[in-house]
Amino acid sequence: MAAFDVAVIGLGAMGSAALYNLARRGQRVIGIEQFEPGHDKGSSHGESRIIRLSYFEHPSYVPLARRALEKWRELERASGETILTVTGVLEAGHPGSTIVSGSLAAARQHGLVHEELGASDIRRRFPAFQVPSHWSGLFQPEGGFLRPELAIRQFVRLAEGHGAEVRVRTPVTAIEPFGAGVRVRTAGEVIEAGTVIVAAGAWIGDFAPGLKPHLKLTRQVLGWFSPLEPALFAPERCPVFLLESEEDACYGFPDFAGTGVKTASHREGARLTAAGDLNQDGDADDEAQIRRMLALAMPGANGPLRQMRTCMYTRTPDEDFVIDYSPADPRIVLASPCSGHGFKFASVIGEVLADLALGATPASDISRFRIDRLAAQPA
Repeated sequence: MAAFDVAVIGLGAMGSAALYNLARRGQRVIGIEQFEPGHDKGSSHGESRIIRLSYFEHPSYVPLARRALEKWRELERASGETILTVTGVLEAGHPGSTIVSGSLAAARQHGLVHEELGASDIRRRFPAFQVPSHWSGLFQPEGGFLRPELAIRQFVRLAEGHGAEVRVRTPVTAIEPFGAGVRVRTAGEVIEAGTVIVAAGAWIGDFAPGLKPHLKLTRQVLGWFSPLEPALFAPERCPVFLLESEEDACYGFPDFAGTGVKTASHREGARLTAAGDLNQDGDADDEAQIRRMLALAMPGANGPLRQMRTCMYTRTPDEDFVIDYSPADPRIVLASPCSGHGFKFASVIGEVLADLALGATPASDISRFRIDRLAAQPA
C-alpha cells in the first residue's frame, strides 16, 4: 500500500497546479488522473484561455487575478516555456452591458490600468472590431491569453521533477476516510494519504455527494474561423475580447497560432446529465450562434470554419467557485467547480490548495468560495 502526505485527484487546471505547489514544498504527493494531463474530455483544453485583471463577475476576484498573474510568470521561469501572452483585453457591449459595466467598476475600485472607449474609438484603435455605433467598451492592457494544455503538462512535469508520483489513465473508484487519513482506491491500488485534494472538475460530484445537487454541467462549443482580413487579427493588432449584445455574449482570441480566430458563446449551453456525456459534436446550430456575434461586431473574422470543439462548464448557482474543506471530513479538500471562468486562476489556486492541504491559512482571500453558502441557494 502506497502512503503519501497528500493525494491529488484530477490533474486538470487546479489539480496539476496543486501537485506542483505541494511537490516543490517537499511534500510526499501523488497525482491521479483518469485520462492524460491536458486531455480534451473536460474543461481545460482548446488552445487558449483568457487572463484578465478587471473582473466583471465581481471586484473581489481582482486580488486573486493579480496573484495568478505573478504565479503564471513564475511557472514560465521554472519551465522555460511561454505560457502567457499579453495582448490586452477588449471588452465591449451595448448600453447597460454587464461585461462592460462590471469590469469598469472593478477597474475603478482596484485602480487598474484601463481605457474607456466609445464605438468609434474601438473601430479606429482595433479595426478587427466593427462594433455597433451605440456600443462602448474598455481596454485592459495587462491581460491576454494562457496556453492551457501546455500549462497543465508543465505543472505535472515540474512536480515530478520535485519528486511527485503520478498515475495516469487511472480512475479513482472510492475515497474512504479512516483513523489515520484517507484511502483512495483505484482498480489496481489502494493509496493512503493524510489529506486528499479533489480537483476532479465535472466529476467532483461523484466524490462529494452533498455538492452534486448544486452543480449544473453545460456543453460549450468553441469555433475557429479563417479571418477574411488576416492582418487585422494578428496578436499585435487584435486583443483578446469579450463582447456582449442584447441577445448574446462571446469571447475570443486573435489568430496567434495560424489556426484561425477562436470564438465561443459565453451563454449557458445545453445541459449535460453527466460528465461522461460530453462529445466532440459541434454542429451547424452551434456554428450559426457563434457567427451571429462575428457578423455583428467582427465581420472580418467571419470566414470559413476551421474546426469546432466542445468543453464543459461545471456551474454553481451563483457562478462562483467552491474551494473549501469537505463538510464530510476536513481531510478532504474540494477544489472546483469553476463555472466557466476558472482556468486563469489555476496558478494561484494551486498555491491555495497546497496551504489548505497542509492546514495553513492561505494568503489569498477565498472566503467567497466557501461551500456552506450553497445551502442558502436553490439547487
